[in-house]
Amino acid sequence: MRTAIISYKGGVGKTTTAVNLAAALARRGRRVLLVDLDPNASASRSLGLERQQLAPGAADLMLFGRPAAETVRRTGVANLDLIPATVDLASVEVELGRLSRNERVLANKLVTFSGRYDFTFIDCPSGMGLLTRNALAAANAFVVPLVPHFLAIHGLERLLEAVGRLRHRCQSDTRLLGILPALADYRARATRDSIAALRQRFGNDVFITEIRVNTSLAEAPAYGQTIFDYRPRSTGARAYDHLAEEFLLRSGDPG
Repeated sequence: MRTAIISYKGGVGKTTTAVNLAAALARRGRRVLLVDLDPNASASRSLGLERQQLAPGAADLMLFGRPAAETVRRTGVANLDLIPATVDLASVEVELGRLSRNERVLANKLVTFSGRYDFTFIDCPSGMGLLTRNALAAANAFVVPLVPHFLAIHGLERLLEAVGRLRHRCQSDTRLLGILPALADYRARATRDSIAALRQRFGNDVFITEIRVNTSLAEAPAYGQTIFDYRPRSTGARAYDHLAEEFLLRSGDPG
């Protein structure tokens, strides 16, 4: 199963979710591949890769003719492999614009990995540019983390409309697996009200699990570690472990 992690804006816990959800499933014995499609390479750096270790990566896989196997790295997490990102991904988006059928390039490349992994996660740049559209066209499902506030719900509706248009255009079967309230600060009444409004508007499409503001989650990437390695007993680790359980149920894998 391939899952794109998407958002309409940055700073919503997208990469934190991609890295730690992938790690949580790997810890449960699933074979997991994480594709870092964000030119910022935040997921790659969060897993401890240094700048000189990032290439060859996703850009080489998509446009530069590198064999898929040469772009995969083992990580420090058992069962979790990574295709890293480089700044070249920014130019890849420009180059993709010159190709026909330019929204299915990644899907065609990932066929190589069919059967090798139980789950593939794609960490996308924010917005609905060509890289994100490639991820969605390649994915069976997508997850949308968002910081709960009033304007976020409006942005989410626009994002889902854009995905719907892509599904029709590419004849994609990607489906919404869940909306994830992230970086939720329950000290603020506006947060509580926004989560209530989100659940009322989208119902069961919203994960039961909520990722609350947590210092350890913010610190872990600086040490190149997942939350399970950095602070395994933190509330952030427990939250992503619960999310993994819910993800498995929603994906049809009872665990």
